[in-house]
Amino acid sequence: MQLVIGRIGRPHGLRGDVSVEVRTDDPEGRFAPGTAVATDPASTGPLVVESRRWHSGVLLVRFEGVNDRDRAEALRGTTLVIDSADIPPSEDPDEFYDHQLIGLAVVTPDGERVGEVTDVLHHGQDLLVVRRGTAEVYVPFVKALVPVIDLDKGLLVVDGPAGLLDPDQAV
Repeated sequence: MQLVIGRIGRPHGLRGDVSVEVRTDDPEGRFAPGTAVATDPASTGPLVVESRRWHSGVLLVRFEGVNDRDRAEALRGTTLVIDSADIPPSEDPDEFYDHQLIGLAVVTPDGERVGEVTDVLHHGQDLLVVRRGTAEVYVPFVKALVPVIDLDKGLLVVDGPAGLLDPDQAV
């Protein structure tokens, strides 16, 4: 599975630098000079990082062979990706990557299957997006509501107040 680590934005300056919308918690490692980064569409890459720097809170990257504004503009909108198999497992047993959670079956404490995790949203409070038939509900990703995550069995338990998983109660 490919995971998005960034998206190339507009060029910066005349020498080929591009802004990158960062989607990884390790931009220093993922965009280290000499690193080859896969792309979507694949025909654009891989791109090899020549240099990177932060400017006013924005990551600016120069890729090898991209040495003018026109070549940088041609990369705009390209998604930068890595293979999920290249991510080492977390050492913290209570920490999970989004790709580990997406696709897990959602069950109640008594084992009744109620849906599937289709996405994880990060809006200050992490939210699990749970598909229930044709509807989606949002579950705050906190231990009190999600006490069990079993990656080996492919499921997580949601133990929340009445109505939490009811699409008709969604706000």
